[in-house]
Amino acid sequence: MISHSLETGRVTRTTDTLSGNRPIVAGIIFLGRRRPGFDMEWGRQMEQRVRNMLTGTDFVAFEPPEKAVDDASLRQSLAACQARGVDAIVLLQTTMADGRLAPTLAQLWPDPPLLWATPENQQGDMISSCSLVGAHCWASTLRQMGHAFELVYGDPDDPETQQRLKQAVRLAATVRRLRSVRLGSIGGQAPGYFAMSVDPFSIHHGLQAQLQTFSLMEFADVVLGFSDQKVAADVEAVRTLGLEHKDTVDGDLPMASRLYMAMRRFMDQESLDALTIREWPEMPNQFGQWPYLAIARLVDEGRAVACEGDADGALTAWIGESLGMGRAYLSDWLEHDDSTITLWHGGAAPMSLCPPPGEPGAPAIARHFNIKKPAVLEASLRINMPVTILRFWRTDGKYWLTAREGRTIKPRRHLMATNALAQLNGQDPREWFEELCHQGMPHHVVLFEGHHMDMLRRLARAMHIQFV
Repeated sequence: MISHSLETGRVTRTTDTLSGNRPIVAGIIFLGRRRPGFDMEWGRQMEQRVRNMLTGTDFVAFEPPEKAVDDASLRQSLAACQARGVDAIVLLQTTMADGRLAPTLAQLWPDPPLLWATPENQQGDMISSCSLVGAHCWASTLRQMGHAFELVYGDPDDPETQQRLKQAVRLAATVRRLRSVRLGSIGGQAPGYFAMSVDPFSIHHGLQAQLQTFSLMEFADVVLGFSDQKVAADVEAVRTLGLEHKDTVDGDLPMASRLYMAMRRFMDQESLDALTIREWPEMPNQFGQWPYLAIARLVDEGRAVACEGDADGALTAWIGESLGMGRAYLSDWLEHDDSTITLWHGGAAPMSLCPPPGEPGAPAIARHFNIKKPAVLEASLRINMPVTILRFWRTDGKYWLTAREGRTIKPRRHLMATNALAQLNGQDPREWFEELCHQGMPHHVVLFEGHHMDMLRRLARAMHIQFV
């Protein structure tokens, strides 16, 4: 989709980063100084090259009307960005700017800015921009103030620079948007899973997110409140997915649709960005069904939903979606050896991470492996898929983050529900597991397709979170 930014009228490409969210808006502030210096013509050329490159990004680029050359103009630029609803600030000094402006930026923008340094003119013997020197000056000042930032250095036409910029904008926007995330918890955590308990104050202090709790009775009222016509329409939508029945029948689909529509309604009507629900032991007795098929559908739509009352698991899924990592698979760590982890859970893996219909391991609607009631999604994850396994969690009143990369390989045996075998890159799972246990990590991990460990380390640094 193509749209025009405000004031400048310059064209940018926009795309959603998270289901139901508006596109990321990045404020592009060119920094300068009252007294011209260095090669001003080179600086103007570089500014225009940056603007041209931004027409191909996947976020909205908004440039305030005036360059920030002193305290007053920087304040005006930041005010314009805040009025536009900017999610991330990108600061460029294509010729070295006034370093005295950095403390003002830190006061007025509490989230990590992105310092982008552009290259020197390689022709002639004159120093043309000192852009990297200027960015270094700002970076050291911000660090001494305890203010996180992201750093990008490179030519705007370099694909590596463009990729780094894209990641940094998403990262900065994720940190800022976490301040307004609203997490819903239905029924609390499953019995005995104390480490996954919901604590609104720890969540607020650690991530700035908001927690709202709801009872299973409130949820039941919504489940049973849909008309038969609406339920029938959703059943037809399920049939279009092409899922086969393993040991279930079409008569099991209406309740599965009710559970799906109820969770979706909670998220929409309560303005929830993420949701977790306690499904056992009550739900199969209350409704005669498990909600795993419903959860799998919601996750495939880009919604951050976790089972067993895992609040931080739902927030981990939201963060992954916001960073552009795709769909989240919440899993138990079932067993391991010196190189692999068996990832298994009750049957709520997103279909997009599984083989397509007709192939071995493709999703099928089934009964639960233990309490033989519908409806779970039985599948194996695709093999030879690059993956990142990660987790955010709370211990000692603060947040922690861990992540490792690897790939999925063919499981050694079939397991009912969701089955996957992940081989890690350069990490003995036994050592990693032991360290995580000593750091109090809950038993769920979250898997995303692709390798994202570098970006997650940077995110932890920006959020002042310990990376394990």
